[in-house]
Amino acid sequence: MNYAAMAIARARTVLSMFVVIMLAGIYSFIAIPMESNPDVSVPVVLITIPHEGITPHDSERLLARPMELELKTIRGIEEVNSYAAEGYATIIVQFDFSFESNQALIDVREAVNRAKVKIPTTAEEPIIREVSAVDFPVITVALGGDGVPDRVLYKLARELKDELEGIPDVLEATLSGEREELLEAVIDPAQLEAYGVSIEDLVGAIGRNNRLIAAGAVDTGQGSFSIKVPSVIETAGDLLSIPVLSTPDGVVTLADVTTIRRTFKDALTFTRANGTSAVAVDVSKRQGTSLVETVNKVKAKVEELRLNYPVNVRVSFMADQAPDTLEQISTLQGNISTAMFLVLTVVVAAVGFRSGLLVALGIPFSFLFAFIVVHALGFTYNFMVMFGMLLGLGMLIDGAIVVAEIAERRMAEGAKAVEAYVYAIHRMFWPVLASVATTLAAFLPLMFWPGVTGGFMRYLPVTVFAVLTGSLAYALLFAPVIGAVLNRSRKPASETPRNIKLVDEGRFSELRGPLRWYAATLGFTARQPFVVFFVTLVGLGGIIAYYGENGRGMQFFTQVEPQFTGVVINTRGNFSPAELNDIVTDVEQRVVDQGHVRSVYTRTGDPGFSMRSSGSTGDQVGNLFIELTDRRTRDLDGFQAEDLYREAIADIPGVRAEIQQQEPGPPVGKDIQIQLAGLDLDVLTRETRRISSFVKSLDGMTGVDDTSPVPGIEWEIKVDRAKAAMLGADVASVGAAVQLVTNGILVGKYRPDDVDDEVDIRIRYPEAYRGLSQLDLLRVSTREGQVPISSFVTRQGQQKVSQIFRQDGKRIMYVRADTATGVLSDDKVQEIQAWIDTANIDPSITVRFRGANEEQDESMQFIGLAFTLALLLMGVLLVTQFNSFYQALLILSSVIMSTTGVLLGLLIADQPFSAIMSGVGVVALAGIIVNNNIVLIDTYNYLRRENPTWTVERVIVQTGCLRLRPVFLTTFTTGFGLLPMAMGVSIDLINREIEVGGPVASFWLQLAGAIVSGLSFATVLTLLVTPAMLMLPVKLRRGWNWLRERSGGPGNVSVLTEGH
Repeated sequence: MNYAAMAIARARTVLSMFVVIMLAGIYSFIAIPMESNPDVSVPVVLITIPHEGITPHDSERLLARPMELELKTIRGIEEVNSYAAEGYATIIVQFDFSFESNQALIDVREAVNRAKVKIPTTAEEPIIREVSAVDFPVITVALGGDGVPDRVLYKLARELKDELEGIPDVLEATLSGEREELLEAVIDPAQLEAYGVSIEDLVGAIGRNNRLIAAGAVDTGQGSFSIKVPSVIETAGDLLSIPVLSTPDGVVTLADVTTIRRTFKDALTFTRANGTSAVAVDVSKRQGTSLVETVNKVKAKVEELRLNYPVNVRVSFMADQAPDTLEQISTLQGNISTAMFLVLTVVVAAVGFRSGLLVALGIPFSFLFAFIVVHALGFTYNFMVMFGMLLGLGMLIDGAIVVAEIAERRMAEGAKAVEAYVYAIHRMFWPVLASVATTLAAFLPLMFWPGVTGGFMRYLPVTVFAVLTGSLAYALLFAPVIGAVLNRSRKPASETPRNIKLVDEGRFSELRGPLRWYAATLGFTARQPFVVFFVTLVGLGGIIAYYGENGRGMQFFTQVEPQFTGVVINTRGNFSPAELNDIVTDVEQRVVDQGHVRSVYTRTGDPGFSMRSSGSTGDQVGNLFIELTDRRTRDLDGFQAEDLYREAIADIPGVRAEIQQQEPGPPVGKDIQIQLAGLDLDVLTRETRRISSFVKSLDGMTGVDDTSPVPGIEWEIKVDRAKAAMLGADVASVGAAVQLVTNGILVGKYRPDDVDDEVDIRIRYPEAYRGLSQLDLLRVSTREGQVPISSFVTRQGQQKVSQIFRQDGKRIMYVRADTATGVLSDDKVQEIQAWIDTANIDPSITVRFRGANEEQDESMQFIGLAFTLALLLMGVLLVTQFNSFYQALLILSSVIMSTTGVLLGLLIADQPFSAIMSGVGVVALAGIIVNNNIVLIDTYNYLRRENPTWTVERVIVQTGCLRLRPVFLTTFTTGFGLLPMAMGVSIDLINREIEVGGPVASFWLQLAGAIVSGLSFATVLTLLVTPAMLMLPVKLRRGWNWLRERSGGPGNVSVLTEGH
């Protein structure tokens, strides 16, 4: 191309551009936020409607259903899940992943406002919030200590929360283990009876005396004066002075019949940090900010504040994701450096130091160019971006190798450097452009991967796009200029190297070394294309058939050695919060006794809703979040530590505790999730328990649970309305009397100066009067005087419903399970499905598999579509490049070889096919492997066009000999760079560390293994089969012409083209 000569003539301008791009790339690298996982925003909106004391049945009927009806009308919704439990209802609205989150939030707010008129007025204001992956804490700060009063801890925790939320990078800081403030008026029943004051008098008096009265203003003609009637309760003293009864003898105030104290609500949840009670502050970062920087700022702020804390207050940091993120990124950067070193070693050994340096410069340039693109797109620097770079490392120098190799060959033949590089660009411009374009075409469909999984994986193809675009610019513009400058003083070779001269003259039998053996092999394959074709066909078919019979099956994602793990504790029974805390503490102690624990964060109490679509089980009472010690100092790996904990918590009487593994990759929950949907709660519960029992009976299953209601008792007080009316009582007065025994009657709210939120004012009986037996002794005031409620109510024990889960208007229950190590969930799903088909499940119940199985099916469906689209795109590009259907199909046939190579690699390594990792590897290989064929066939067409007198056999052998080195180099650089990871070994040159089976290597093992095995297998076949297949149409035409001559017909009938 003429532009190459112009670029070399203006070398200073081109080199200045090169330096500017490198500097911009360095700036972008410094400015990109750093985090571990991709910053994926989950299109989910949560609506929580609190309602004091409401039952799950009423919560479903009065709160969840009216809200669902309005939400269903919103455009872009995929699923509406609601969760009705005691005291609240939560509705989880899941939008299509591509839906704009701000618009989704506006639509939800409007729907909630419309639905508010349909829900009880006693319900609190609905809480609406958007959820994203970054909402989950990046670090937890725990405040605790022996002998520290609760009020001091709560005050410090609230101050810390406010300070941390003032950091720009922090999205929110939420408190855990803190109890709400309460102004409690404890009734003295004896005094109440002595003065003849009823509960209704108390409630009415407080309500009437705790109002904001805007009395207005008076205009006197000489000025305007506002008038204030102060009647809002501001202190506990204001409450004590409220009159409740007046008699001729005097006024009875609240102080005469109650004891007022400012306290906290009864503890329902407990938080522990490293074995001691604590208040925890969970810190979440904003989207698009650096995880490491956010954690550092949080720690700096805490260290600044703790200087003013009492000496016995202990501050600890837990679930800190920064060290793990830094280590993961550092290790992967070290592996990229190792791969660069290996690639450079091979290139310099093959093409010499100057050309090796020229090729080497393409690596930092392409990476820094990619950083500019990644930063411009607003991406974070995470492990998916880094692996895109590692994946691109082998591919990005392919173009530079081809250009440098042909220029090196030209200079060896006596040409000057400028002439050699101008010729190299003129000769290889279209092949290099076509090879990069086909690689990009393979990755292009992956950019449109739908759903959360797609949002997670999308970083990979975008990064590869950026890296390869930079490599294309380098190979076709900067490499020839830098090569010409580097070789300007180089004298033209006086004598052509022996092998190059012999190849050019077609004297293949006189060659030396490996080239001679390759030329001899090519000579045989060119003479026997039919034999090669059938042997290849039988070999590929045999491998595919053998894999179908003996493959290890399929899994959704890869398993990675954990640094963090969790324990979920479940138990059944009407336990008090304190008893539940004892149970969870016992489980915690058993785990800690096993060792290998750096920190443990324990939470006891209502788990609330779960972000997983299958919800939490009704008997879940607590969970532990465990950070393991450094794996380098442990004598066990993470999986073995989990097994140790699993054994320790396996046989606790009346308690089911299970390990909750950390999920690498897209979040999907437990391995197997079976969803049952229906309207009849009893039928749904029965069938759920049947399926759950069967799953528990299977071998290889762990952590089997279900979301059916757990056995429990709730008391139902039925009022005989007729009898109550005769005595002048009603349901409201009975309810108020019962509330005095339980949580107390909410009579108002006030806002003292030292708290942010309003504080409830509640009236309740003393602690001695709060037992279950007191329900029968309660009295209500009527016109007949104090009447015991036992005269017109009956108390009955009922089956308790812990929670009701709904999805798209139907009641839903789940059976969930994990599989044991080495057991594939795909195999168990098929086994369970076969049983369900013959189990006579009630026809009103629909059963489907969700979770990893659903994601796996969707991922495989998309990867199949992406693979087809990639092949079609590459086919169009190749037909455009070569103007031959046969040659385009021949190039694409290498994709079949590479896919077969992946299956062969899985068989040798005895690994399952990962829907995400192996699937992406197959698609990536499709783009990589065709490059070798493009270069081979382009050279074949060029030689045929330039040398029409040569025999086809000579053209084929000469093509192979000319292209052996660049094809070998491009394959070897890609494969060799990924080889350590494909073997499960992390070689980190920067940190000088070699680790076998570490988290980084095990995470990328399947993807790297797929590329290395597929590339190695397909390249060997490409170097032997492609030349033979170029001979096939020639042989067919010769045979056809021979037959026509024998039969007396016209000869020289052309069949399939040979590349013209």
